Amino acid sequence: MASVYLDASPTEDTAKEVELRWRGLREELAEQGADAETLRALDGAVGESTGLPGPQGEALFARGGRVLAAHTLSRPPRRNHASWLPVPDPLDLVADLEEAMPYVVVAADRLGADVAAYGRYGGLAEERSFSGGSLHVQKVRGGGMAHRRYQRRSEQLWDANAAEVAADVADAVAEVNAVAVFVGGDERALGKLRGHLDERTRGLLVDLPGGGRADADAMASLRDAVQRRLEETAVLFRDTVVAEFRDEVGRAGRAVEGLEATMAALRAGQVRTLLLQADRPVEKELWAALDDPRQVAADRGALTDPGEAVAGPASALLIRAAHAQGADLTLLPPADGESEDVGALLRFTMEA
Repeated sequence: MASVYLDASPTEDTAKEVELRWRGLREELAEQGADAETLRALDGAVGESTGLPGPQGEALFARGGRVLAAHTLSRPPRRNHASWLPVPDPLDLVADLEEAMPYVVVAADRLGADVAAYGRYGGLAEERSFSGGSLHVQKVRGGGMAHRRYQRRSEQLWDANAAEVAADVADAVAEVNAVAVFVGGDERALGKLRGHLDERTRGLLVDLPGGGRADADAMASLRDAVQRRLEETAVLFRDTVVAEFRDEVGRAGRAVEGLEATMAALRAGQVRTLLLQADRPVEKELWAALDDPRQVAADRGALTDPGEAVAGPASALLIRAAHAQGADLTLLPPADGESEDVGALLRFTMEA
């Protein structure tokens, strides 16, 4: 399978720069043995990111002449790289998705809103845009009956628009089972929107500064604010898991540290949470069974069926083994030079 990671951040000439990056990676894949059909399939997929403003990357996976998955990363990868391996190389994608949670973003003004729903994995799930009737939405100057009539008409339209947006937001929340709704834009429009939301959806609202929908700079600001909140949430979660890991490493049988001990736990199906360094990944080549991903070892002969085994980078095969037993993955903070690059929290001890 081909695994491709490249920087797709918008520039003055994004398409040209992405094309040049892909050209170099394409040559590397061809040298590694990738077939022409798969390379042609990737030719048509590279650079097809969402076009959102701000730093971003692309992760693509392909084989047999088909692109099997394409993701827009919230930030560029550690480096542009591509591999042709018996298994996918998921580390950079997993590192990006670790901060993911299902959420909805609403950029509102007095005419309506842009509503985007993002699933737990896989990027943008649904996008809607609603602009209600615009007649007399802007308040007219003057007095007398005409002024009162037009102002009442304006408030009615504004309120109807807010009701339509609220229905869209509720649908988007249900679509991805969102755990947060980030809202930005016109304060009065957001106030009316809240009045039409059900109690559960109101409980998910996270107010963000700015974020109008007509201005590209405002949309970029809203996206940056959402990303910061997601990163803050991910850091809190990661710190909790890492603290548990540090506590349990000192207790026999509750956690393991180091490559050999982690592989043994994976082979036994013990791993509840795999912990890896993302900034210093384990790149040692390991062996794994084709039919049982949990079977991973440094020595091919240690596998149950050495004849049916594949070689690949440790990080890819460790993630594959963890996924096969339903384990979670948490990234360790930057290494201090003494800590191990890999470890695991265990479901059970061998004594149990």
